[in-house]
Amino acid sequence: MISAWLPTRAQLVEQAFGVAIPPLVRLRPAGGDGGSAACAARVALQAEDEKGDDERESQKSHGMNSSLVQILPPVAGMPLPIDILPWATYHGRMLRTVAVALIDDFAPFEFGVLAEVFGIDRTEDGVPPFDFRVCSPRPGTAVRTTVGTGMTTEYGFDALLEADLVGVPAYQIRGVYPVELVEALRAAHERGAQLLTVCSGAFALGAAGLLDGRPCTTHWRHAEEFAARFPLARLDPDVLYVDDGDIITSAGTAAGIDAALHLVRRELGSEAATAIARRMVVPPQRDGGQRQFIVQPVPEFCADSLDPLLAWLSERLDREHSVADLARQAHMSERTFARRFVAETGTTPHRWLSAQRILHARRLLEQTPMGIEEIARASGFATAAMLRHHFRRAVGVAPADYRRSFAQAR
Repeated sequence: MISAWLPTRAQLVEQAFGVAIPPLVRLRPAGGDGGSAACAARVALQAEDEKGDDERESQKSHGMNSSLVQILPPVAGMPLPIDILPWATYHGRMLRTVAVALIDDFAPFEFGVLAEVFGIDRTEDGVPPFDFRVCSPRPGTAVRTTVGTGMTTEYGFDALLEADLVGVPAYQIRGVYPVELVEALRAAHERGAQLLTVCSGAFALGAAGLLDGRPCTTHWRHAEEFAARFPLARLDPDVLYVDDGDIITSAGTAAGIDAALHLVRRELGSEAATAIARRMVVPPQRDGGQRQFIVQPVPEFCADSLDPLLAWLSERLDREHSVADLARQAHMSERTFARRFVAETGTTPHRWLSAQRILHARRLLEQTPMGIEEIARASGFATAAMLRHHFRRAVGVAPADYRRSFAQAR
């Protein structure tokens, strides 16, 4: 299993520094858990990545048997450790089986979020199929929902141990979580499964001790109780979701959709995530660092909405846009515009524009043969160097590596 996840260069680092690199390597600053040898390994890997960007781009060999180093960015500016995930083989081969764990008093909507994203066959839209399994402690016996209905499942919790991804929907918060659930979540995580929680599902991971020392989020309504019960967890109550590598936690309801689509985008590329979002009739991407709730209500009149401006901006990503220019375009003062923009989108104009440019660059890398310089200009980064800098910071890999992993066959 490990040999399938680690590339030759990781083995070279092991030989050079005497550091055994497991499937998930967590590197922390000097003096932390990682140690100086692990930090040296990180430096060597990053130096090799930087050196190889131009060489890999010039080779244009999308069929190379290479792997992808995914270094995930912090969410909402949190001082997260750097996670180097497995050099994964993507396009569905590392995300085949998705299992959802149900216990009594689960929330049907949050379960429905996971079922909608992972449980529906969308192969006709180009999305790889998932083996979707709904699990409970006693298969065949009805599991009670929070709205007075029941659901029977075909699988028991033993199926969680075979899953690549375990989904944890919202449950009614309780003092003690079932031992079967806690043990199954621990075992699945130990075996290497990724975990995705929606809303109060984070409490189950907290009860299992899986969030100790790790960044996470939950619904803002439950944040105070969560922090009191799990003081070792690094809770950020303001963001939509937190991606900490093998564990993704999300806030209430709709934020679970954002987190699930983010995971699909991370594992399968933006085209698959966009296809699912289009069928669900939801935005394909909201940044995890956006606030959980909007400060002001949605404007009462459509004429007051910034939607026309956002559409106008999306068609002109290759141009420079200052806040002053955008305010004039929206016929507002700069102060009013900045306040309205955050109220409607949950983020600043600069962050929104940067996210859209990165998303556009990802699509061009996946769907076109355009060169890196050309893509940089088309997405508004002016130069290939600027694109590489922002792309690596946002996505975690160089554009050339991303293209080799996610480019559609042409």
